Amino acid sequence: MPSSSNQGSRQYLDCTHMTNWDIVIDPQAIPAEKYAAEEFQRWFEEATGNALPIHQEDTEASHHVFIGQGDALTQSDFAIDADTMDHEQFKIIVKGDGIAIVGGRPRGTLYGVYQFLEDHLGVRFLTYDHVHVPDTSDGEITCGEFTYNPPFSFRWSYYQENTAHPEHAARLRVNTVTSDERLGGKTGQSLINHSFHWLVPFSKYGEEHPEYYALVEGKRDTETHGGGPQLCVTNPEVIQIAAAMVIQHLDEHPDAENVSVSQADTARYCRCEKCEELNQREETPMGSQLTFVNSVAEIVEKKHPDVKIGTLAYWYTRKPPKTIRPRDNVQIQLCSIECCTLHPIDDPDCPKNQEFCRDMNIWGQICNDIWIWNYNTNFRYYDLPFPNLRSIGPNVRYFLQNNAKGLFMQANGNGLSGEFSDLRNYLIARMIWNPRTDDQATLEEFVRLHYQDAAQPILDYIQMFHDNAEESGQHPNCFPSPDQVGLTPEIAHKIRGYFEQALHLAKDEAVKARVEKASICAYRALIEVEGAVEKAERKQLIEHYIDLCERYNMTHAAEQKLARDFFKELRGE
Repeated sequence: MPSSSNQGSRQYLDCTHMTNWDIVIDPQAIPAEKYAAEEFQRWFEEATGNALPIHQEDTEASHHVFIGQGDALTQSDFAIDADTMDHEQFKIIVKGDGIAIVGGRPRGTLYGVYQFLEDHLGVRFLTYDHVHVPDTSDGEITCGEFTYNPPFSFRWSYYQENTAHPEHAARLRVNTVTSDERLGGKTGQSLINHSFHWLVPFSKYGEEHPEYYALVEGKRDTETHGGGPQLCVTNPEVIQIAAAMVIQHLDEHPDAENVSVSQADTARYCRCEKCEELNQREETPMGSQLTFVNSVAEIVEKKHPDVKIGTLAYWYTRKPPKTIRPRDNVQIQLCSIECCTLHPIDDPDCPKNQEFCRDMNIWGQICNDIWIWNYNTNFRYYDLPFPNLRSIGPNVRYFLQNNAKGLFMQANGNGLSGEFSDLRNYLIARMIWNPRTDDQATLEEFVRLHYQDAAQPILDYIQMFHDNAEESGQHPNCFPSPDQVGLTPEIAHKIRGYFEQALHLAKDEAVKARVEKASICAYRALIEVEGAVEKAERKQLIEHYIDLCERYNMTHAAEQKLARDFFKELRGE
């Protein structure tokens, strides 16, 4: 019986005729390829009803699904050269008599399987405990070829859901949270971050060599706040010590693909004569900083030519220097902490974002390896309504246009119940995997699949709240107060109304629980907005809010505040 059909010029596989197929992997397949075959088998059976056996060699089955590299694939009719593929690159070929999903090692094949499941079977990995699998047992799979290599080599949607459930992170192709070989491991690139404190430790050198550290207000700094003190970056001995520490680190971590050589988290940078001369000439403190990073990178390159040296363009160093350029082995990570989160970063009508865009546009012209540290939550109020769901997609696309290779999308990384944490994690992960994804269509799809009959009021809430925030004329950053996101007593009550309507429409306990978890933001808004509730109602409202938070495992009310401590404050304990 034929297993394919023609409709016009396009050919299809008929799922009802795939009962005599099997899955073939190589006996020498790596753990991630074996797991990829198991994932294909699991979700393919759930979607189509066909349980395909997994074999390690060509069998008597009439048709095969080849998963990963190996001799069986080489001897087949599929012409795929996986040896030239990057770590996460893959190729999918669907023909009338077979399927091949093959990628580079270690993650390419696994990610190719997830792409196949999404594109051909409509599977959606929404949350760690909710995978949407439509019934495709009577459906058809389109024949053809698809090749993909993700444009961002470092992708981190910074949510606790990914850290706590690395299988889910792998399904979303977040490549930064687990070393488990079965899940493909994680990229050899590390987040670029503050590192002066370990490159030239003050505890080791401070007493004998105060000249190694920043001159601030006429004195060598001893302030250790924020990982300080900063270094005197023009001191030649500091350059040699830092380079030696980097080389030692790389010798001990041979799989590392980059290393941070970056400022401490304090504005007390060096104002000595040599540092200031560079900064004045380059019209930015990045003048001396980048000169230092380039010097270290030049030394390290001789021992580790393939490793990148990463540094932050953050705060006082975000502005590019006039003439100094990053070496080819230097990565620049820009931080958008000052930016408006409501409007896309490249919105020409948002005055708060214009300066960042000017800086990023220049960095994108002078450096071919830009990284981004972007902010996607309200760090003061994790569970307060936060209107950035329209800016995530445009921001990711803008970063890509300006030579970004790595994205750290910082959000509620230490809790599971921040405002729409499920939705944001899914949306961010999808966008940084494929920036060409339609972000608003993805958002709506998630809401309709996750909240089902209760979806429309939630979509109406998202639209109302974002419209209201835009009309308010505010430009909230990532630490906004309630009024800076457009919250008023009237808006807070509207939000509760939407969630009460959604809860009424929820048809089963699973959907009801999802709506309840999402509704936490409505009660936080009523609590935080002055005048939203009368004193007599407030105590009852607080208890309901705390009950929801505890039921859905909220651990942090803010970046620096544990939920249990916040609950005590609310109760006046």
